[in-house]
Amino acid sequence: MKKAVITVLGNDKVGIIAKVCTFLSEGNINILDISQTIVGGYFDMVMVVDITNTDKNFDEIADGLDALGEEMGLKIKVQHTEIFDAVHRI
Repeated sequence: MKKAVITVLGNDKVGIIAKVCTFLSEGNINILDISQTIVGGYFDMVMVVDITNTDKNFDEIADGLDALGEEMGLKIKVQHTEIFDAVHRI
């Protein structure tokens, strides 16, 4: 299984989860775990996804999420789990 971590950050608004999940579903990307919170009007979400069965390459996923984030006024980033783990290891 190939996994990735997606982070979403920005001002809270209606439809964030729906639009991100729609993008993932259309790319045959399965959500394995999801956590979201809103603090002081700021939306923060972290998702672990399975990219094994997608027909998109990693750059296409990253570019698509980046474009979706720009459209919604959010920062949406994706990283391979190995990189995410290495960066966040203390």
